[in-house]
Amino acid sequence: MQTAEQLTLTDEESRLLQLGLIEWCGPARSTEEFAVAMGFDGTEDLHYRSLRIRASLIAREALEPMDWARALLATELAFASDVVGSGYEWSTTTGWSDETTVRVLRSTQLKLIRTVAPLVGHGLGTRPSLRPAIG
Repeated sequence: MQTAEQLTLTDEESRLLQLGLIEWCGPARSTEEFAVAMGFDGTEDLHYRSLRIRASLIAREALEPMDWARALLATELAFASDVVGSGYEWSTTTGWSDETTVRVLRSTQLKLIRTVAPLVGHGLGTRPSLRPAIG
């Protein structure tokens, strides 16, 4: 587990992830499938865990690699998608311009890529494995 400081995230980068997560409790509209693709168990877990991850970011606590991945993907999708995310309304709901968001998002992505990339296909962006019924 690593903290934002250990990953050298700035306060601005941490704040962007916090904004991206909170959008899922407001204007962003996830489906079960999108929530699962972002590493959550579903939309209910997306809402609950987003608040928990956000609280950890605010407290500068360490996060599991999967939570860093969830925070980054949730932010990317909330910002960019007008279909399920905030999209066009991002600047209105967060107060951050698209230009500032892209600049901070790119630097955040660079700092998190080594932590989150190994998870793709291993719990991130994949369907949960179907386990045969026992008994």
